[in-house]
Amino acid sequence: MQSVYLLQSVSEALVDVVPRVGRIAVLVSAAVYIANVAVAFGLVQKIAGLSRFLTSPANLPDEVGTAILTTTVSTTAGYAMLADLRESGFLDDRATLIAVVMNTFFGFAQHVFTYYIPVLIPILGLYVGVLYVASRALIALAITVVGILAGAVLLSEENVDSSAQLDPDELNDEAQTVRQRFVAAWNRTRPTLRRLVPRLAVVYTIVTLLVTQYDLDAITGSADPLTQLVGLPAVAIPVIITYTLDTTSGAAAIAPFLSNPFTPRQAVATLLLGGIISFAVSTFKRSIPFQYGIWGAEFGTKVIVVNTALKIIFISLTVVTLLAL
Repeated sequence: MQSVYLLQSVSEALVDVVPRVGRIAVLVSAAVYIANVAVAFGLVQKIAGLSRFLTSPANLPDEVGTAILTTTVSTTAGYAMLADLRESGFLDDRATLIAVVMNTFFGFAQHVFTYYIPVLIPILGLYVGVLYVASRALIALAITVVGILAGAVLLSEENVDSSAQLDPDELNDEAQTVRQRFVAAWNRTRPTLRRLVPRLAVVYTIVTLLVTQYDLDAITGSADPLTQLVGLPAVAIPVIITYTLDTTSGAAAIAPFLSNPFTPRQAVATLLLGGIISFAVSTFKRSIPFQYGIWGAEFGTKVIVVNTALKIIFISLTVVTLLAL
């Protein structure tokens, strides 16, 4: 009986994993190829001015700025471009990690018009909704600024190997035609895809199977002492638990209590606390498979630890500030 249940769990997991891996594989493939085409045609230099205000203070090259700006459209695409720069040896691990931290605000920005404004603000109401989105924006911006400052202090020319990057000037001599440029970009893309796509498929499958076998909802029990510590109403517990499992449902759960017993600042603090607790769940469900798939286990772990630590620190500071006002 147990083997039948396990087989059923595996089958259900595969039904969930296969289309997800397929979508991400397509995005990663397209992003990496587009990035290489942009380099091959010299487009990076043409849009470098838009991102140089980020990369110059952080001692990072223009190509990183292109990847960061791409994150505003697609987090997967932006990360894929950075992964390609790292895989090629253009960036070392320290430079890549700082670039990932700098990505934070731009990853948040893509959700403002697709989720926060059309979905979350109408649920929470104008005042609480805007206060919550503004709080999240400031948290993301603060983390990005930390990345820029870290680059200014910790990075130098030694962290970037320009010779590892496809050189548009060489292409002018070796690949004069448009077709040859596209072919050169594809030849540079294939090794990255051979490493990334199989890794994504394996990691997503393993993590999804683990999630089906263990009750991650029990992790939300840690919300109880947190709410007592900061002095939130008791009804904050079910709201945080709901938010941990689904952000939209969490916002809907707190909506009836916005005038009583929550003040606007308490409501925002409650949702932010839900964000802290949800990291434990989302790390297993999303961060580990995505980051391990993109970077591999060793560097992916560093990315998860740094991202999670910075988010927890700045969300905690924001919660304390909101409740102290």
